[in-house]
Amino acid sequence: MKDRRLAASGLAALVQGDSGPRVLALHGWLDNAGSFCPMAPWLEDCQLVCLDFPGHGQSPHRPEGLVYHFDDYLFDVLAAADELGWKTFHLLGHSLGGAVSSLIAAACPDRVLSLSLIEGLGPMSAAASKTANQWRKAVRASHSRPRRTHPDRDSAIAARARGSDLDQSMARTLAERGLISVEGGYQWGHDQRLTWPTGHYYTEPQVLDLLAAIEAPVLNLYSDPPSGILPRQLLIQRVSALARQRLHALPGGHHLHMRYPRETAALVLEHINA
Repeated sequence: MKDRRLAASGLAALVQGDSGPRVLALHGWLDNAGSFCPMAPWLEDCQLVCLDFPGHGQSPHRPEGLVYHFDDYLFDVLAAADELGWKTFHLLGHSLGGAVSSLIAAACPDRVLSLSLIEGLGPMSAAASKTANQWRKAVRASHSRPRRTHPDRDSAIAARARGSDLDQSMARTLAERGLISVEGGYQWGHDQRLTWPTGHYYTEPQVLDLLAAIEAPVLNLYSDPPSGILPRQLLIQRVSALARQRLHALPGGHHLHMRYPRETAALVLEHINA
């Protein structure tokens, strides 16, 4: 895959192929475009563009004084698609990227040909009664703090894998775009504001309304055993809201597309070419 900088949007990307279906790949929270590198060899028949979201990977951070709102990613992705000259495209999204893909498909049904969602059907939700408490939590926790410096790459990679479903190899893949060299060692370069809690959540009825508005066919890939990201009953409820959907389980945890890239890519290609 080759590096590319999209001038208009400022986003960094990894790209592959110049013919076939146009696929925009959107990664998960605190990951980067490199999370799709394990799948890339089996997606060679596609025009594949894997974006680094703002504040992630090699994309620039948001300007000082701003925070990261989930909704804004929709406009980042559409700006990238416009710069690529892609009026229509397929979306491949993992976790946060799947939630953003869901929003784009609901908002722009004329542009999205299909969705392949890996552990990412719709945005996170919260009860309306928790709104004030969520905002209080966001205000209390939204402040800068010292960034951890790791003495070498291996210790930084080990820290990223610790407490997650990532193994050392998978964390090393993310490190290619995520680590930066600093005095005294290495740091993960994502914008720290990404770790600030948000005060803005959709309610579950709002999420179901978004999902019901999606016209494109949707492939939902989820981990079995469950990763815990989305409770099983909530997943079933959300899937039921979709007009055109397929549900498929794979092992591998939340980053199943990195652990089983060939199997994941085969399902995605089948869905795109259906």
